[in-house]
Amino acid sequence: MNDYLIENKEIKVLVSQHGAELLSLCRNGREYMWNGDAAFWNRHAPILFPAVGKPFNNEIRIGGKSFTMKQHGFARDCDFEVLGDGRFLLSNDTPRDNYPYRFRLEVCYRLEGTAVTAAWTVTNCDDHDMHFQIGAHPGFMLPDYNPADPVHGYVRFLDRMGNPLAPVMVSSLDDGNRVPLPRPVEVPSVMPVTNDSFAHDALIFEQGQVATTVLCDKSGRAFLSVSCPQAEAFGVWAPHKPGCPFVCLEPWCGICDPKGFASDIANRTYNHRLSPNESYHFDYTIAIL
Repeated sequence: MNDYLIENKEIKVLVSQHGAELLSLCRNGREYMWNGDAAFWNRHAPILFPAVGKPFNNEIRIGGKSFTMKQHGFARDCDFEVLGDGRFLLSNDTPRDNYPYRFRLEVCYRLEGTAVTAAWTVTNCDDHDMHFQIGAHPGFMLPDYNPADPVHGYVRFLDRMGNPLAPVMVSSLDDGNRVPLPRPVEVPSVMPVTNDSFAHDALIFEQGQVATTVLCDKSGRAFLSVSCPQAEAFGVWAPHKPGCPFVCLEPWCGICDPKGFASDIANRTYNHRLSPNESYHFDYTIAIL
């Protein structure tokens, strides 16, 4: 598969035809995206579709039938058609064995100044309602990473008005599925990233609390933000492995199933439904500050 360069006077981005995945974001020779080292995580910024997170037992149920659906869906593992001008297309004219809908997933990367916006459009090409989730999973290098440091950087949380926010977690993860916490846990509005921040998997903020995450270096200086005002949930994650030098800031319109979930796809939390020929738009922006 080929990689495609998109650039303006300020930044350069590289996108893979495989998964229409953002591989690189550079400014003045500095790389901001995670490099995909398989020792930690072999991806960079996968597109999560038609599932965000893990369906319970890796199954979804549609119209009384069960279908296998792995964590984060299948789009990240598909080869997209290259349309040019930063645009890519995944077209499913024949329903898949594990997802019985015909659809189009159009991906567009737009550059403006030091920011790149990923604009994705899902269209239902079938003659009946279609159900799905969609989200992003970009990973970013922590500057001057030293595994011996007690703090590797900070994540700031902002609401839709751009105000600092101390988000609250109401769920944790057990084998990739949500379980309710005994009581809500408030996370600081400026959260330190340490070796143990993700000892219990991703931190998940539900109910549309977080609209923007800002990644800061060890001195607290902001250097990058991920914004998605429409996000219904936001995940912050890195593999809990010694020496892991990156963190993922993940806006989602969808979320993993609660443990034990066995209902129809239409009842999944943050499910989205499209009527025939209807479209859904999902945008998020990465800005170098």
